[in-house]
Amino acid sequence: MADGKKMKYSVKDTVFRDMFSKKKYLIQLYNALHPEDKTITQADLEIVTLQSILLNGIYNDLGFMVRGKQLMILVEAQSTWSANIVIRALIYLMSTYQDYFNANQIQLYGSHKVKMPKPELYVIYTGDKGNHPDVLSLKDEFFPDTDCCIDAKVKMIYLQDSDDIIDQYIGFCRVCNEQVALNGRTLKAVKEIIRICRDRNLLKEYLSERETEVEEIMLTLFDQEHVWNIERNNIRAAALAQGLNEGINLGVMQNKTQTVLKMFRRNMPVEDIADISDLSVEQVNEILKNAAVVH
Repeated sequence: MADGKKMKYSVKDTVFRDMFSKKKYLIQLYNALHPEDKTITQADLEIVTLQSILLNGIYNDLGFMVRGKQLMILVEAQSTWSANIVIRALIYLMSTYQDYFNANQIQLYGSHKVKMPKPELYVIYTGDKGNHPDVLSLKDEFFPDTDCCIDAKVKMIYLQDSDDIIDQYIGFCRVCNEQVALNGRTLKAVKEIIRICRDRNLLKEYLSERETEVEEIMLTLFDQEHVWNIERNNIRAAALAQGLNEGINLGVMQNKTQTVLKMFRRNMPVEDIADISDLSVEQVNEILKNAAVVH
């Protein structure tokens, strides 16, 4: 693998989404959540993770349906504690339900009571449990001691004495943190993460069978940033030569827009796009939103 690469800031989320987009690992996650279900098969699982960033401005880590329309499970991975987790989970749930109703042509304005999958919300918290609750409640966190008309409950999952895929993922995240602290966001850190996790039997199968591919999804190219800087400088030089100061900002923004859209079409996370293009996450989302209006 060539030099000139650095580790993504969103590496843990990227690995989470990539791994559980594959049903052989998704079924292991379901088994960890529902060990009592002994008859589940990969064919019983359907991934419904939100993908429509251009349309609604949000996307979640993982969503899947179980046995057709019986159960809808949404799972987020979180390294930083925030009570806002439960708000985001509720937004993801409502967006996923909206997609479900649209896909199944379910009419909500009729008199007939519709059928809908039972929801389950989970957050895999990769930090220390401390005094954090086992269940995060919207009502308890934001409207305590009041008569609130709505509630949502998220089951929090912490590191346990287990070797299931959830504990392995949390262990992987902690190895990531250790190696970034030691080696920075470097190729060496990525290789050490993979080596240590395999030695400790943390996501060993996933990391071993697709090592080169996993390295690639954990890294972001300096080359792309370098190309963007060259293009930006060329635009500035041309604008200055013509004495068009307004053209500088316009040209740079137009070029950034094309760069953002190009990286988005390659399924790069918004955080990585912002990092490479020298924009904020909010600016990237605004570009994507405007592109959706145009197209």
